[in-house]
Amino acid sequence: MSFPTEAVPASEPGVYRFRDRAEQAGPAVFTAPGDVVGGGFGLFESAATPGRIGAVPHYHQGFSESFWVISGRLAVMSGTDWAVLGSGDFAHVPVNGVHAFRAVGDEVARFLILFVPGAPREEYFRRLAELLGRGASAAEIDAMALECDQVNLRDWRSDPVPEA
Repeated sequence: MSFPTEAVPASEPGVYRFRDRAEQAGPAVFTAPGDVVGGGFGLFESAATPGRIGAVPHYHQGFSESFWVISGRLAVMSGTDWAVLGSGDFAHVPVNGVHAFRAVGDEVARFLILFVPGAPREEYFRRLAELLGRGASAAEIDAMALECDQVNLRDWRSDPVPEA
């Protein structure tokens, strides 16, 4: 089956976003926020430094989250199992899937995060950067996260994080 090409339906013009003009909050670059691409998805670039927590175990009720590694090594937990991803590797976590991530190895991990549908994650990352910047407590961070459809599970038990 082929698609008809004689009568192409009218559409809105496309959107171009340039990285040097994208908003950034902490390590998150708002590459294609949901409100820019019609709400179907949101795409952010992020980075994680080895030896630091990237994200504590948590889940989202309103959107799935996927990771695609650009460079470095990113350990991603889904459920209780960890897998180490390298450049070009992908992980998908469904709605309500408990997950976490952190960089492993000796270089910063750079990766894309895809949210489907395009949840307004900008508010979460802006507020998280502000809270971390002023040394907020875990309880304050968790309360803010909950307002942004992120349920943090600091006592979640999982397999050990792989080192490589």
